[in-house]
Amino acid sequence: MNRRRIVIVGFMGSGKTTVAEALARQLGCQAIDLDSFIAERAGRSPAEIIAQDGEPAFRQIETDALLEVLEKKAVRVIALGGGAWTIAANRAMVAKHDCLSVWLDAPFELCWERIISGKAVRPLAPDRATAARLHDDRRASYELSEQHLKVSSENSARSLADEILNG
Repeated sequence: MNRRRIVIVGFMGSGKTTVAEALARQLGCQAIDLDSFIAERAGRSPAEIIAQDGEPAFRQIETDALLEVLEKKAVRVIALGGGAWTIAANRAMVAKHDCLSVWLDAPFELCWERIISGKAVRPLAPDRATAARLHDDRRASYELSEQHLKVSSENSARSLADEILNG
C-alpha cells in the first residue's frame, strides 16, 4: 500500500474508531478520532456542542478540525464522526489531500445494538426510529467513498484493517 492517508467513514456504531486504531497499529503510525480531537480542542464533547450550539455550529467546528488534522502530515489514519462525510466540503477536502476514503458499511441493527450498549451520548440518535432514518439518509453519502467494506458482528477490527490494506 502506498503512503496515502486513510479516512474511515460510516454510521455511528459501525466501528470507525476501533478499525482506525487497529489499522494504525498495523501501519505503525498515528490514528486520530475526529470527535475526540474536537472534544480536546473545544473542551466539550460533540454531543455537548450539538446540544448547546446546534448541529450546524458543530458541523463547522468539525470541518475546521478536519482541515487541521489533514494538514498534519504525520497522521495517516483518521476516523471521522458519522456525519462528517455527509458534508460535500469535507469530502472535497479529503480528496484534495489525496486520502483513501473507506466506508464501514454496517447494517443498521448492528449499529443500533452498539449505540444502545455504548456509553457515548448520541443526540442525533435519541431513539431507534430517528437513528434508522438517519442511517438510511446517510447511505448515499457513504457510497461516495473509494473503498466499501461490509461489516458484520463476526468481523474483527484487525480483519477489517487487513481488508483495507489489501484493497
